[in-house]
This record gives sequence, structure tokens and C-alpha cells, in this order.
Amino acid sequence: MPIDPSYFRDIIMDNYSYPHNKELTEDESYRSRHMASDSCIDDITVQAKFKDGKVEDIRFDGKACTISTASTSILSELLRGKTIEEAQNIIDNYNHMIHGEPFDEDVLEEAVVFEGVAKQPNRIGCATIGWRAVQEMIDDEEAGK
Repeated sequence: MPIDPSYFRDIIMDNYSYPHNKELTEDESYRSRHMASDSCIDDITVQAKFKDGKVEDIRFDGKACTISTASTSILSELLRGKTIEEAQNIIDNYNHMIHGEPFDEDVLEEAVVFEGVAKQPNRIGCATIGWRAVQEMIDDEEAGK
């Protein structure tokens, strides 16, 4: 049975109005990325802490549109506690979904609410800004930077 689109909207609006992990830390053990959009108000900093091959924590703050805030909020909860390999699999599936390619919706859990973004190319940057920041930090972590 198809899911009512208003349910997806409710999840997005809840994560926009009450975002999870929207507070930066001064802890120097966190990696940090500043991300800004040329086409939207999105201007956020994302922080991630990796320990023993796992994503221990993700936080963010800044000004961002509804899609960007909600997707980064969901990302921060979804990747917490995952191994870097599991996190990479989730990010890869999310990117496939956002670009209209086949993906595993079970891996994405609540992030599946952004499936419709594939039909709105102007929103892809908003839906991926936080995810790209975490991807960059994972790449650095794996490279030992």
C-alpha cells in the first residue's frame, strides 16, 4: 500500500521545526565542514566524530531551508553508531535515491521521505548538503587526514 505523501511532509516538517543534533560543539576531536549553497539560503557547518571505525556523533548548525535542515537532522540520527562502512552504504543509497536511481529503502529508514527530491532537480543541493559534508569527512577519516 502506498504511503500518504502528507506523512512524508509531516516527517520533514517535524525535522525542520525540531531538528535533531542542531548544535555545534567546541570539542576538537570532531571533524568539521562548512557548506554553503549558491542557489539557496543554505549555509551550515556539519561536525562528525569518528571513533574506532564508527560514526560516534554528527551535529550541525547554521541557516538552511526546510529540506536541508530536515535531511541533515535525519542524517545525524541515521548515521550515529554506524560503522564507517555502514554509513557509506547509507550515503550511497541516499545519493542513488536523490538522483532517481535504484536504492535500498530499508537502509535509508526515515530518509526515504526525500525520494521525491529526484523529481525536483533544484532541490537536490538542499537535500544533499549535509550528506556531502559527512562524505567529505568520511573520505578524510579513511585517508588518515
